[in-house]
Amino acid sequence: MSQPVNPDEDDMLPEYDFSKAVRGKYYARFKQSSNVVVLDDDVAKLFPNAEAVNGALRALATVAKRARSGRTTSILVKRPDKQMQRTRPAQAKKPRR
Repeated sequence: MSQPVNPDEDDMLPEYDFSKAVRGKYYARFKQSSNVVVLDDDVAKLFPNAEAVNGALRALATVAKRARSGRTTSILVKRPDKQMQRTRPAQAKKPRR
């Protein structure tokens, strides 16, 4: 909501002429513009371009939506193709002298 303008604080000079102004002249162009987000340097190094950032954010959004709905995703749960094999328990290493 705009605040009322105090005539004493008006910074418009009398020589400004808006008699030929068109309301909303750049509205469509402004509406089509993109949102600008500034990434930190360490994050920006991970992505080569905007397409990569958008892809990563879309994938993250999909995972987040599925996590909220309680469904699992192939991204979060990877099942091995083969059955796991049992291994021997690790033996403690002998200290070096």
